[in-house]
Amino acid sequence: MKITAIQHRFLTRGYWEEQLRRIVPELRNLCSAYRKSGATPGVFRSMVLKEVSDHIRSWRVVILMGLILLTCIGSLYTSLTAIGNAGSTGNNDDLFFFLHLFTLSDGSLPPFFVFIGFLGPLLGISLGFDAVNSEQNRGTLSRLLAQPIPRDYVINTKFVAALLVISLLFFVLSFAVIGAGLVALGVPPTPSEFMRILSFTLLSIVYVALWLNLSVFFSVRFRQPATSALAGIAVWLFFTVFYPLIANLLIKAATPSPYASGRTIYLFERFRFLLMQAMPNELYSQATSTLLVPSVRSLGPLTMEQMEGAIPGPLPLGQSLLLVWPQLTGLIALTFLCFILSYLAFMRREIRSR
Repeated sequence: MKITAIQHRFLTRGYWEEQLRRIVPELRNLCSAYRKSGATPGVFRSMVLKEVSDHIRSWRVVILMGLILLTCIGSLYTSLTAIGNAGSTGNNDDLFFFLHLFTLSDGSLPPFFVFIGFLGPLLGISLGFDAVNSEQNRGTLSRLLAQPIPRDYVINTKFVAALLVISLLFFVLSFAVIGAGLVALGVPPTPSEFMRILSFTLLSIVYVALWLNLSVFFSVRFRQPATSALAGIAVWLFFTVFYPLIANLLIKAATPSPYASGRTIYLFERFRFLLMQAMPNELYSQATSTLLVPSVRSLGPLTMEQMEGAIPGPLPLGQSLLLVWPQLTGLIALTFLCFILSYLAFMRREIRSR
């Protein structure tokens, strides 16, 4: 009866009216405190637009975005060629034509999502490696902080502006692929396909935002932009090249005997799976392959008892999201961690005029 009474209280209109009467004055106090802080309304938006215009007019970003666009066009052409040569195979995945545009290839170039996973970190690093130290070296950061604006506006605008540029690029690429599929097939994508492509786009934005925040952190920690750029590329190369080599050495050292029990083999496979989860690119690859290939029903090792009674077939979008939820939360947590580190480092940093 106690639980029922509590639930009834949350569902009553009077309870929510009471909460609104309590929250509205607090919001008013926050707004008044914000006005008294000296920040002009709309200054954050103006700063974000200024940063976005600087990114768009930067030749470094334009060249890298053009490279990503050309490689994605090439992967789209190879996927259309592979779809035309393969035809229908009678599999359940043949029902998801638009998803094949992101996952199939004829072998000459990697698929679309592989290119995004490889070039996306470079885009994030290029947008953030000189976000703070370049302005400090030019002497503009001290003049900016001398204005009546909150100090955290500077680091927040750097992140928001770069995130807007990344989001615009990935949404344009995704909708361009959908448009190419409309021209090739002549029918629109199903709601399930569209939602999966949208989920893939949002996941790609989160993945690139991780490397963006990491490069912004290096930009705050190091005085020279070249040093911060090398630090970001070094971390990317470590997780792309060197960590798999180290993981393979550990896996070979821990490989059980062919005559080991099934429990030992399962624990070894579980150890190998968890060892690879430390790589952000592996988390992204597993999440995207699950979202874009509905027939993927598991990511880790399974026992015979878990596989018993399983019916092969595509999973609905909700089940696929539930399957990749650990990978998704891991990427989001790493993104927030890098942002918090860069935020704290910038707020505690002493900035002097030249």
